[in-house]
Amino acid sequence: MPSPTSARTTGPQQAVARPEAPPVYRPVVDLESGVVLAVEAEAASATAPSDDSAAHAERLIRLARRVASDEALLPLILPVPAAAAAASPDVTGQLELVLRRTGRRPRDITVMLGPDLAELPRAAAVRAASHVRDSGFRCAFATAAVPVDVILDQAPFLMRLPRNLVSGLPGDERSAAVVEGMARIARSAGVYPMAPGISSVDQLAALREAGVRLGYGPLFADDSWTPGAKVRPLPEIPPGRGGGGQEGPPVSTFIGPPVALEQDATAAEVLDAFTNDPVLNSIILLDHRERPVALLDRSRFLLSVSGPYGHALHAARPARRLADPPKTVPLHTTAMEALRAAGASGERVHDDLVAVNAFGQAVGVVAVGDVIAALSRG
Repeated sequence: MPSPTSARTTGPQQAVARPEAPPVYRPVVDLESGVVLAVEAEAASATAPSDDSAAHAERLIRLARRVASDEALLPLILPVPAAAAAASPDVTGQLELVLRRTGRRPRDITVMLGPDLAELPRAAAVRAASHVRDSGFRCAFATAAVPVDVILDQAPFLMRLPRNLVSGLPGDERSAAVVEGMARIARSAGVYPMAPGISSVDQLAALREAGVRLGYGPLFADDSWTPGAKVRPLPEIPPGRGGGGQEGPPVSTFIGPPVALEQDATAAEVLDAFTNDPVLNSIILLDHRERPVALLDRSRFLLSVSGPYGHALHAARPARRLADPPKTVPLHTTAMEALRAAGASGERVHDDLVAVNAFGQAVGVVAVGDVIAALSRG
């Protein structure tokens, strides 16, 4: 007589678990340089009921585990329905625990609140964003169809533009005007607008003209793209179609690796960095989003701390007190534009420039003297 266990496992009605479909990956590209800055991932299976927070948390955890094993380096963008994030902090709280076990830092993860954000009352929308941030993640909006005051007050890291407006570029004047207006509102709040579904060079040119610097779509990669695979090179844009005129080589030619510390670093930490590297000209202080907030010039800093009582006065205090605002230039800017930026204020004209990507994050430093020397050689 078969045992109860064998009867259960050999019956004709026994269900067979189907393997879960792999996630859909989208490379988020800097529209000026063509560099992949992040990977957006989305589960291929159907979504859970909008009111089932536990199911959404479990689904998000499964997605995170799979994505973390496929992409270990680039920042990630993971979706969650806004209603689920608003209903319980456990949705993002459990995600934070799982990702830490995989070695991923929450600061490298952006949780994108779904399009249902536009349907939520203001209080629920604010609560959803708070739950995301309380777990240590960056917050993004998958829709721009929310009240402007919510965008300005909550200042998400990213905001996805409507796909139908992007598809209407550049021929539809209404689409062009709305995209430009949304991009301007986003930038005024420190938000990075992201364009989905970019499929043509004309759309790319129109988006760059509108000030949009992030996007994805078939112009760069098909739906079958996986992390680690190459994306299509950024196409050439003729002058007058969003590309701007060239004035010398791109500033990326002159970029050196940045030396950066957190914005609350002490003067003693900065002094150690300068002491250990005699040729180091400047140190950048970064915020929690890795954006430059201050620059410490070697000569001025050492002059401040090496005078009478200088070390005693400054060593244990924040180095930012002795810093200056950084002069930043986009990674795609030209050498001549970089020189204009260096001399725009008429002050500190020989300070290193900080090159930033489309997220506003520091990617390198540019020595103004190197740019001048290169341009003078023709």
